[in-house]
Amino acid sequence: MRKISLIILLIVAGCGNSELNIPKPPTYLRLDLPEHAYKEYQSQCGYHFQSSTLFTIKNVNDSIGLTCHKDIDLGPLNGVIHFSFIDMIEPVATYINFANDKVDEHKLKATAIEDQQLIFPGKKVYGTFFELQGDVASPFQFYLTDSTSKFVSGVVYFNSRPNYDSLKPTLDYLKIDLLKLVNSFEWN
Repeated sequence: MRKISLIILLIVAGCGNSELNIPKPPTYLRLDLPEHAYKEYQSQCGYHFQSSTLFTIKNVNDSIGLTCHKDIDLGPLNGVIHFSFIDMIEPVATYINFANDKVDEHKLKATAIEDQQLIFPGKKVYGTFFELQGDVASPFQFYLTDSTSKFVSGVVYFNSRPNYDSLKPTLDYLKIDLLKLVNSFEWN
């Protein structure tokens, strides 16, 4: 009887105060980004817009010298906007279709693609702003045109692996700056 009492006592003592350990979910670094501030960017290529003060706009060189293409460094956001300027020689539909095809290349990875039409007849600026959600290489793309002779496009890339969940705070911050850029864009 003593053995049975001792075994029961050990079982009851061993079952008490058991704590279930649950692993913590992965976390990501928090970005402390400044308030949005803008400066006027005036291009020698016939356009201007409001650019974030975090951005650095660099000329792109090709084999024949400087072009109207720009690389816009996103500063602490660790990315770049490849900004291209084209003097149109083909019908505007050719350039729009090319830009749309570049967005469509991301359909396999994108969970959603939202577009926003940009129509400013007073400035003769027309275009589309695309937001690609999911683990895509380029989360934002846009194009703007005067519909007769000029066309610009922008494609955003980050210098990191495309992980939508961890990039979401950065994407939300950047979207505000990009919408400011495209909404303030004007031809000279």
